[in-house]
Amino acid sequence: MSPAPSRRPTVGCVIVDFTAGSHLVNAVDSVLAASVRDVVVVDNAGGGASATALGELAQRVHIVEPGRNLGFGAGANRGVAALGDAELVLVANPDVILHDGALGVLAHALEVNPSWGIVGPTILNEAGTKYPSMRQFPNVFDAVGHAMLGRVWPKNPFTRRYRETDPAPDGTTDWVSGSCLILRRSLFEELGGFDERYFMFAEDMDLCWRAKRAGHQVGTAPDAVVTHVEGVSRRVAPYRMQVAHHRSTLRFAVRTTSGPARLLLPLAVVVLAVRLVVVLAITTPAREERP
Repeated sequence: MSPAPSRRPTVGCVIVDFTAGSHLVNAVDSVLAASVRDVVVVDNAGGGASATALGELAQRVHIVEPGRNLGFGAGANRGVAALGDAELVLVANPDVILHDGALGVLAHALEVNPSWGIVGPTILNEAGTKYPSMRQFPNVFDAVGHAMLGRVWPKNPFTRRYRETDPAPDGTTDWVSGSCLILRRSLFEELGGFDERYFMFAEDMDLCWRAKRAGHQVGTAPDAVVTHVEGVSRRVAPYRMQVAHHRSTLRFAVRTTSGPARLLLPLAVVVLAVRLVVVLAITTPAREERP
């Protein structure tokens, strides 16, 4: 008599929304098509924006309205708290679409790799080009080099080291993009969720860094594919998002840099400040709303 098949872990999904409109509809559709029945949408815009965009689909998800824009990490934390008893949590942006079978591949990766706590998929942009979503933790040298040269010399050695595109032979990497990742609910709770001091950007890198320090590996599932229409929500307030990006980068550098390398932190502050001024000067204005 063959042994009974093991029970598959339950999966819940949290989508943090900020005026993503029709993109949110596509994201929720793809998650529901993957047979996820416990879906929480966190409406950071408020005023019923997510419910209005979803229309009839709103009846099939649980919408959380914090009352103000908490940022991505804090919003995701509220969403996970509102989930039922899901053992695995898929965290996704509102402009991500799961391809057929992607969720099953992600969940299976955690099942067969007990040491993995977080797994990321292959992420494609709208044009079908692979996004570098599997990356190395940047040391302060690479962070400064990437900040100074990334825009004018995209293939510089600092940026190439940081933007790792291929996982290690065992399938692991340093960190994966928070635009779409799956993780064990127990690990999320062990770590206390995302660090809410990051309003936007680097909260995913920080989560993976803390997971690895706690003894959990970050894995990749290349056969799980999603499409990410990058920057849908960020376009609403581009200037504020650039400030948040640079602030979060500095916060992560200060948190993770130790030893003699800390002597370079003042240089990192100067480089990031100069880069922010340049980026703000060339950013295309858009409809500004309070984040």
